[in-house]
Amino acid sequence: MMKPWRLLAIFLFTSSVLIGSLFGNRVLALTDELKSNVTLFTELIEIAHDRYPEERSYRDLVYSSINGMLRSLDPHTSFLSRESYDSMREKQQSSFYGLGIYVGQRNGRLTVITPIAGTPGAEKGLRAGDVIFTIDGEASDEMTLDEAIGKLKGPKDTEVTIEIVRGGLDKPLEMTVIRGEIPQQTVQHAYMLTPEVGFLHIRDFSRSTGSETARALADLREQGMKALILDLRFNGGGLLDQAIAVSEQFVPNGGLIVETKGRIPSSFSSFRSEGRFQPVDVPLVVLVNGGSASASEIVSGAIQDHDVGLIVGEATWGKGLVQTVYSLPWGAGLALTTARYYTPAGRLIQRDYTSYWDYYTGYDDSPSLEDLQNQNPDGEEKEAFLTDLGREVFGGGGITPDSRVDSPKLAQFSQKILSRSGYFTFAIDYGNRHAITKDWEPSDAVMQEFQTWLVKEDFGTTEEITEAFTDEGVRDFAFYRIKSDALNGKFGLVAGHSAFAPYDPQIQEALALLPAAEEMLIKRRNHSGATLAEKAGSL
Repeated sequence: MMKPWRLLAIFLFTSSVLIGSLFGNRVLALTDELKSNVTLFTELIEIAHDRYPEERSYRDLVYSSINGMLRSLDPHTSFLSRESYDSMREKQQSSFYGLGIYVGQRNGRLTVITPIAGTPGAEKGLRAGDVIFTIDGEASDEMTLDEAIGKLKGPKDTEVTIEIVRGGLDKPLEMTVIRGEIPQQTVQHAYMLTPEVGFLHIRDFSRSTGSETARALADLREQGMKALILDLRFNGGGLLDQAIAVSEQFVPNGGLIVETKGRIPSSFSSFRSEGRFQPVDVPLVVLVNGGSASASEIVSGAIQDHDVGLIVGEATWGKGLVQTVYSLPWGAGLALTTARYYTPAGRLIQRDYTSYWDYYTGYDDSPSLEDLQNQNPDGEEKEAFLTDLGREVFGGGGITPDSRVDSPKLAQFSQKILSRSGYFTFAIDYGNRHAITKDWEPSDAVMQEFQTWLVKEDFGTTEEITEAFTDEGVRDFAFYRIKSDALNGKFGLVAGHSAFAPYDPQIQEALALLPAAEEMLIKRRNHSGATLAEKAGSL
């Protein structure tokens, strides 16, 4: 009887190699070639397992060889182990069962950032700054963040017992929490930044993002929204259908949103706005950066090409490869690239990945619009495309902002405090000791108390702290970070986010560009020429 590892190796290897040809009706022509190569593959695994000086399991050898094979294709085709596949599917769901708290590592300790109102954790009295010392008797400091989160989650109505360390208590506090349904909100922030300007932050694109966005926009309209800032920074993407659903809320009815093109007939698709949502139709600015990828680039590219909004920030990542996910036995999966994305104007979103090192480490070395208008690094002219109103936009991967604004560079001393969670720890402790309101701001006395606290906590000597705070940038960042963390601890993520907005130069540039976005919106309404929606032909 064939060994189990051989069955696994043969199936995974042949599945990965065959998947493209299965859909190209060329299986029979490749059968003999595959047989000989699979034989070679299994013999190599056998030899490596039996004779390598260090012990290696068959599973490790098979999985490593598959990953090596897929690496020869592109950066986004990937083999998914059972654990990775389960995690991916969970992230795409609209809810899970757990405590309802945002947690993070602060000074190496699992710390509650903020509880979500109305969830089991909030009802039990968990609050920002609580350190989760143990989970069901296991010390959290021996877990990774993902492992700890995995243990806090579980089946509905099951119990998890945690010990928390809280400032002011002499010993850990034990509590048992019954897990409840927790919605996975991909619209993380939706509030009025000013009396007339709404702010909407989409974290990623999962199964509920389109409907979440529609509800958030309706709520902002009721609050008097006359302009909108859409934040897609650090949004790594997600489900294509949800990117289309979000785009439909900005792109005019009938307008092309995205096209996909590949090698096989089923990979050619054209997606248009079908009028399923009420269009926003207000001045719009979209925030992007190097962490905005895939679905985020579909949305921002459609908005830019149709001139329904301006783009601010840094050039996006440049991920324009479409993955189709195939289920494999033993709970594994294969995310195989089957097509490429193109914006309504015809731009290819995908960035060059000849060098994996440059692809994964150089995304933030973004070119300016002026650079793109000149030429490629190899001296060739960049290809220009036209928006609905005739503005030039450029291909070559990623979405280039209409206004380039870099993220602020923190002073080294500020980075030191941030890395040791100094702002967070001080702000939460201060909020626990004082009554603060939503319009609270750190006074000069609070800032002086913070400097004294930094000395006490060995961030530096009195002289070093005093010298550091002569830098206006250090003072300003400390002011807004303490304010943000304190309000976040008392009133939740939205309060903390809005408190930090005045320090964010990209948000401030977006506010400044809203009049220009309004002028473009008026031109678009009056535009009588053919739009991309009218000109675009079917594939």
